[in-house]
Amino acid sequence: MIIRLATRRDLAAWADLRAALWPDGSVEEHRAEAEDALNQPDGLVAYVAETPDGVIAGFAEAALRRDYVNGCDSSPVAFVEGLYVRPEHRKADIARRLCAAVADWGRTQGCTELASDAEIHNLESHAFHQAIGFEETERVVYFRMTL
Repeated sequence: MIIRLATRRDLAAWADLRAALWPDGSVEEHRAEAEDALNQPDGLVAYVAETPDGVIAGFAEAALRRDYVNGCDSSPVAFVEGLYVRPEHRKADIARRLCAAVADWGRTQGCTELASDAEIHNLESHAFHQAIGFEETERVVYFRMTL
């Protein structure tokens, strides 16, 4: 398995993986967002996990957050914006390796903290984060009101 920066040739597979993680958007919308990320070198960074036979098995996206990041003391903070591995490739250390690539990138950007989040009901993600060295910092419930 090779962990590397995403490129234009990965757009179709990357968009499919994004749609699997975030199903509220269409594959076309995800492809446009991924393409935008490639066109903005100071924005989102993405890593893909590629099998020896060329299958994109997973991805991680990260960004520098300069605003307040829950539980962090520094700025900027490298933030894992999205992480997904195809079900048939899970339990093979791919997500851990993708996060390690993001952490290395964060260090090169001068960050001293890596942060992430997960939905409150996603216990598998909570366990994964803790297993690779993240510590839970707080839980937040968001509210909204129509005006």
